[in-house]
Amino acid sequence: MKLYLIALGAGLLVGVIYGLLNVRSPAPPVIALVGLLGILVGEQIVPIVKRWIGGDGVTLSWMRTECAPHVFGELPKQASKNTES
Repeated sequence: MKLYLIALGAGLLVGVIYGLLNVRSPAPPVIALVGLLGILVGEQIVPIVKRWIGGDGVTLSWMRTECAPHVFGELPKQASKNTES
């Protein structure tokens, strides 16, 4: 969670600097996010193709262990249901 807060803080800082300089962000937010998703997914094509050309099977379990962590990062853990208030 700390990493997400640091990323958000860095983004806010850049946004404030852009605002002070009267500069628009380089791309509309949705387009930028779609572009970043394309980069992350596109990076995974290389190991998939290498594995396929090498004669190894591309299984769902392999993709979950090798590709998903890179695309999604370390996802936040679900809070325990038995936490004390």
